[in-house]
Amino acid sequence: MPANKKYLTKSPWLRLSKILAGSLGGYAVMMSLHVCLTAFFPKENVIITAYFTGYILWACLLLYAFIAQNVWKVWAIYLLMTLVFSLPYLLNFNLHHGS
Repeated sequence: MPANKKYLTKSPWLRLSKILAGSLGGYAVMMSLHVCLTAFFPKENVIITAYFTGYILWACLLLYAFIAQNVWKVWAIYLLMTLVFSLPYLLNFNLHHGS
């Protein structure tokens, strides 16, 4: 059964924005979260864990971008999360685990 036309995105630019927000924005959030975790846990453990949690988190963030009503809020949330998760790395905050 095909999708109901009233629920589909009308503008191709909004559709492209949802695709980019889900794929690139979700990837940026996922990577920045794991970079943040390296400030608190040994890097070797975070890399091993990222193989599994990274894909699951990225898939959930990709799905959220398509479910959300307003793609600009998704972009804002993803940018804010990326900045917050990147702060420990950008401020060179490290608890010296294993190094």
